[in-house]
Amino acid sequence: MSHTALELIELGAVFFGLGLLGRLAGRIGLSPIPLYLIGGLCFGSGGLVPLGDIGDFTSLAGEVGVVLLLLLLGLEYSAAELITGLRRSWTAGLLDILLNAAPGVAVALILGWGPVGAMVMAGVTYISSSGIVAKVLSDLGRLGNRETPVILSILVFEDLAMAVYLPILTALLIGVSFFGGLEAVAISLVVVSVVLVVALRYGRYVSMVVDSPDREVFLLKVLGAALLVAGFASALQVSAAVGAFLLGIAISGSTAENATKLLEPLRDLFAAVFFVVFGLNTDPRSIPPVLGWAIVLALATTVTKFATGWWAAQWQGIAPLGRARTGAALIARGEFSIVIAGLAVSYAAVPNELAALATAYVLLMAVLGPIAARVVEPVTRWVRSKVPTRAPAPSPGS
Repeated sequence: MSHTALELIELGAVFFGLGLLGRLAGRIGLSPIPLYLIGGLCFGSGGLVPLGDIGDFTSLAGEVGVVLLLLLLGLEYSAAELITGLRRSWTAGLLDILLNAAPGVAVALILGWGPVGAMVMAGVTYISSSGIVAKVLSDLGRLGNRETPVILSILVFEDLAMAVYLPILTALLIGVSFFGGLEAVAISLVVVSVVLVVALRYGRYVSMVVDSPDREVFLLKVLGAALLVAGFASALQVSAAVGAFLLGIAISGSTAENATKLLEPLRDLFAAVFFVVFGLNTDPRSIPPVLGWAIVLALATTVTKFATGWWAAQWQGIAPLGRARTGAALIARGEFSIVIAGLAVSYAAVPNELAALATAYVLLMAVLGPIAARVVEPVTRWVRSKVPTRAPAPSPGS
């Protein structure tokens, strides 16, 4: 059998297998991310049946998957919505960083991975999965609930925090000096600020450039622009993911809606490949030694993320049941945590055990998050029914 025929067979098997895993995830009501990671673990180095030489294609497809993930995330927000969300949630956002980055930092330092490993794990444990959270809220019919704007505002803050965090992390991973790191931070802040100003004042012109009544032309222009911006951003050490995210913010109105509908199937395809590639590059034999730490992180960050959501909802005057739903909805980690770990591994600046820990952690949290969101309401009602209510004080003369 020729080499090309073998590659086509293996690639076809990967895509077909992803389809089966995605259907299984839908049947059991979970995100497909953990199943994609498990699939990659089974067929990568040290897995059950290692795949042949399709690494060049899958690696590039995985990079495109990250770009599309962040592009569509940016398309969900306008610049005005981002600024409004930032004003509404900045206190809860700061608390979110302090509570949920700390466990990752602590474990990385305990394991001796140094400041760079601590910075990577801080991002892995900090950010919730916007994709999983949005799907859970939709599936449970909670998009119209009073607490949902609080959840979305925290997610917006986290996405903006990533726009600053990723360039800093990239600078650390490539080993630049302290002043080089400050330069990376300055560049990222300037780029984010300029994009927000352009999106607010001239977003319609950006939309006009990429828009087209022809679907084929529209797809080529949007995808081409995303890859160009991501490439230039990467060359400036701002991070390709951030470049795609900022382009998504700059595209607004009906153009953004049409681009989202057109790109969603491509996003799902290439993002699935990205998660599989991450699993392929992680030796499953490296997971058992760090599984205990993954469980510790899962338990700790479940509590800290729940506390973050509870406090943020309480700050907005939401009742206890809504506070509980807010905290539970934010628990899931997923695509961004893997993007951060994958970025670190690609620069070979962290131990291989970090990828294994991130994989095990995301597997746990991507499953635990949707389950917690489903059971939190009946559990909260049951707990409140068991707590004795205080009897009203007797009136004078009774």
